[in-house]
Amino acid sequence: MGKDVIIACDFATAEQTFAFLDKFTEEKPFVKIGMELFYAEGPQIVREIKARGHKIFLDLKLHDIPNTVGKAMAVLSRLDVDICNLHAAGGIEMMKTAVQGLTRPDGSRPLLIAVTQLTSINQEKMEKELLIEKPLGEVVDQYALNAQQAGLDGVVCSPLEASRVHTVCGENFLTVTPGIRFADGAVGDQQRVTTPARAREIGSDFIVVGRPITGAEDPVAAYRKCTADFIK
Repeated sequence: MGKDVIIACDFATAEQTFAFLDKFTEEKPFVKIGMELFYAEGPQIVREIKARGHKIFLDLKLHDIPNTVGKAMAVLSRLDVDICNLHAAGGIEMMKTAVQGLTRPDGSRPLLIAVTQLTSINQEKMEKELLIEKPLGEVVDQYALNAQQAGLDGVVCSPLEASRVHTVCGENFLTVTPGIRFADGAVGDQQRVTTPARAREIGSDFIVVGRPITGAEDPVAAYRKCTADFIK
């Protein structure tokens, strides 16, 4: 699976989602289905989008005891998505159990990636609210190494940390990076952000882009610009 732009379809209903996807008459973008849409519409929305020919990143960020996560992943594996994720903060045992649960009887499974630190978190918040006093970059490195040890395929990290993750885990360990904004766009509630072009230079394998595309006056043009900037 090569570099790609993943559109965050953070909509509240299937109707809104399909109205957005119907704008794409030539492309079949890779899409992210997150908590809002999945909780509103359930597994059927995944099946319907997959049937339309889209690749899907199911972004539910599982984080619980190993047994619970493993059983949940076994259910999600039936949806035939391309990427699933969980929180690396759940620990190595939880992540190993997730891989086992996600793996189908024939040995196949979606890619599984771990969230390191949310892009809404900065050093100050990490220290004052989470009581983690190590430098944020070191924390991301360690969480990525834990994920790799557990047998995962990569991590979700900010684009600012993609290069160092590749340094500690190797070039084949995937970095999926939200926090993407066009140079003239608003940052919103994200703390660690960059542009599509800079994300490419830093080494992101996939970028996840939401509001800069879904909130654009012409979403298709915004998607094409993002793709052109990221995939050279």
